Amino acid sequence: MTEPLTMYNILVTNDDGIDSPGLRAAVQAVLDLGNVTIVAPSQQQTGTGRGMTGDKEASLKSIDYHLDGKDVRAYHCACSPALIVRHSLRTIFKDTLPDLLISGINYGENLGINITSSGTVGAALEAASSGIPGIAISKQTDIESHHTYTEQDWSATSFFLNKFAKLLLSAKTKTQADVDVLKIDVPGDATLKTKYKTTRLARSAYYEKVLEDPSAISKIGDGRISINVDEAKLDPESDIYVFAVDKLVSVTPLSVDLTSRVKLPALQELFEDES
Repeated sequence: MTEPLTMYNILVTNDDGIDSPGLRAAVQAVLDLGNVTIVAPSQQQTGTGRGMTGDKEASLKSIDYHLDGKDVRAYHCACSPALIVRHSLRTIFKDTLPDLLISGINYGENLGINITSSGTVGAALEAASSGIPGIAISKQTDIESHHTYTEQDWSATSFFLNKFAKLLLSAKTKTQADVDVLKIDVPGDATLKTKYKTTRLARSAYYEKVLEDPSAISKIGDGRISINVDEAKLDPESDIYVFAVDKLVSVTPLSVDLTSRVKLPALQELFEDES
């Protein structure tokens, strides 16, 4: 007999902070799938990756969180997304781990090799390191919205989040080895009828920092962020191509195993030949 969805425990986090409308949209998208708990950074933590940064004297602070007539258990903490996930797994989830971790909905797409700096992805990978399947979901926005809570239509992104959350909670996808996180990127103009495609991570950067007159005295905060999409150099199966060129929802399976996909004995032999 199939276990009812209401038996599942779902942990929702983000890197945009506890007050983010994207977080609220994520919670609303999965509120009917189980028991939802929110743990999110107190403030904006974009770009923190999987870093374990924060106030060492801080702790989880409960907050009143109401949505669709329901009270949702929610906490915030002055730390990075990955750290709040790790801390919550060792405290409020010390006896029973969540069945699913959702990170998002993020303001701004996370594509290509830039994703290692994403707090959204970092939080999902942290949960995956404890054996919890995760979703890191992002909605395309203008760059100015990456640090500002601009008004967005979350309906399509919420639809795909609900869809893939159900899939990860089902027995079918649990048999897929080496799929620890699904990174989902939804175009800004996507609808409920937009197609989706499984993709691989592009071996190029999507976001680039442009300095007009770079020198040794250039400040870290100087310059502007631009988006780089060179269609001719992109793998058509990559997340950047599918998202930016095909205009589809990109679903990229990620693994916590960062080992290069090479034949290890052959690499060992090469090393020995060169030594």
